[in-house]
Amino acid sequence: MNSFKKYLAELIATFSLVFIGAGAILTNNSLIGVALAHGLVLMSMIYATAHISGAHVNPAVTIGMWVTKKISTKNTNFYIIAQLLGAAIASYLLLAIFPNSPSELHLGATALASNVTVGMGILIEAILTFFLVFTIFAVAVDKRGKNGAFGLAIGLVLTFDILVGGSLTGAAMNPARSFGPALASGFWNNHVAYWVGPLIGSVAASLAYNSLLLNKK
Repeated sequence: MNSFKKYLAELIATFSLVFIGAGAILTNNSLIGVALAHGLVLMSMIYATAHISGAHVNPAVTIGMWVTKKISTKNTNFYIIAQLLGAAIASYLLLAIFPNSPSELHLGATALASNVTVGMGILIEAILTFFLVFTIFAVAVDKRGKNGAFGLAIGLVLTFDILVGGSLTGAAMNPARSFGPALASGFWNNHVAYWVGPLIGSVAASLAYNSLLLNKK
């Protein structure tokens, strides 16, 4: 039952991130508005679910926790399934709510700018995700950094990452955030960048912080 609660929390939190984040693109489509929507919903979901599941809300974060042995392989698999399912449900609801949304928005799916190659997109996503996961380890994993502001700090990283990378890659930093809208809209262009980049960035940040900076006492 406790495991089920963790998976449900991850599903709901990821559902919220995709519904609000992608939904902001469909209703607002300004970079500042989209960045704030993502940052605010992530911050809220972290405070709502951190005590239940750890509030990964992101397969890349879950993989980072797995490579540093902070989550079991079984829970890693079910966390990712729950996250992808939450993202898919959110995206199909957006499709039902916005059936006539502009086709070029692809239900808020992330996309590379015309001058950004797949390789550059992977690099950008890796760097942005490094900032996100490094901060997660610093304020939510490391006992020295834990305080009531951890959700705010993580939400702000997502916000400033989108302000910089949003016009280049969509600044997903999260395979589930890209997967849901891609599935519902059928827009899979350069989708590999939104798995490879975040996973590289997350693993690099997780191993770096865990090996070099984490207080393990």
